[in-house]
Amino acid sequence: MKEDPILTTMITELKRGNLTLCVLSQLRRPQYGYSLLQLLADKQIPIEANTLYPLLRRLESQELLSSTWDTNEARPRKFYVLSEKGTALLIELGKAWQEQYQRVGALLAEEDHE
Repeated sequence: MKEDPILTTMITELKRGNLTLCVLSQLRRPQYGYSLLQLLADKQIPIEANTLYPLLRRLESQELLSSTWDTNEARPRKFYVLSEKGTALLIELGKAWQEQYQRVGALLAEEDHE
């Protein structure tokens, strides 16, 4: 079966809109980039490194994350964790996502009953 390019594009857009929420939700505890990639992949949320690292830098510049360097290993690692501002935003973003999920679910359920 041939993939529909319109569907593929729309699914990508749908996923992109949720990635920030997914990333923030996993930074209640410090994570470095690669560990975060693995953690999300293990939870069936694949994200490319070339998508994640710019997102982490943007979230840090927005003061939603704080970071520290761990130089105890042979290879230094930058660990990210939610800031106080990021924690508050995650709570509100999560509420907004839940509301949207319920509204879209209700719309889709209407289609099932027609």
